[in-house]
Amino acid sequence: MRCRALLSTGEEAEKRYSAALELHERAPRPYEEARTRLVYGEWLRRDRRKAEAGAQLRAAQSAFDRLDAEPWSRWARTEPGATGISSPDQLPVGVLSSLTPQESQIVRMAARGLPNKEIAARLFLSPRTVGHHLYKAYPKLNVSSRAQLPAVVPADDCRST
Repeated sequence: MRCRALLSTGEEAEKRYSAALELHERAPRPYEEARTRLVYGEWLRRDRRKAEAGAQLRAAQSAFDRLDAEPWSRWARTEPGATGISSPDQLPVGVLSSLTPQESQIVRMAARGLPNKEIAARLFLSPRTVGHHLYKAYPKLNVSSRAQLPAVVPADDCRST
């Protein structure tokens, strides 16, 4: 049902996501339920329903944490930043505090040396959108190029994304 939801749009997609979650309640499969909640949360985020997206994404992350599924947990953890919803462990500190959650996430990846195309793929954005966020972040960080980011972004922040 989750796959059908992924291929649907609008109201039909929402009905299919709900049906998929109902199926998970009847036949518990924690890993599959967490994956459904993750993609449903992403869909809600793109539909600009931040509170609902945050609830689904937190539930997915919690399940992935319990299942020791670190790559999936990391994915679920980074998604709320795109919604503008911050959790205590995601609050930017220091130099990054002036950035939006999305800018902070992108700057951290760029500081690690990832190209815009790869950052875009990981965050489900276009490379052009990634470039725009970097363009907006540079003045806030008082840098003029990507090459200066590793010197400005603390090493611990570079590893956390």
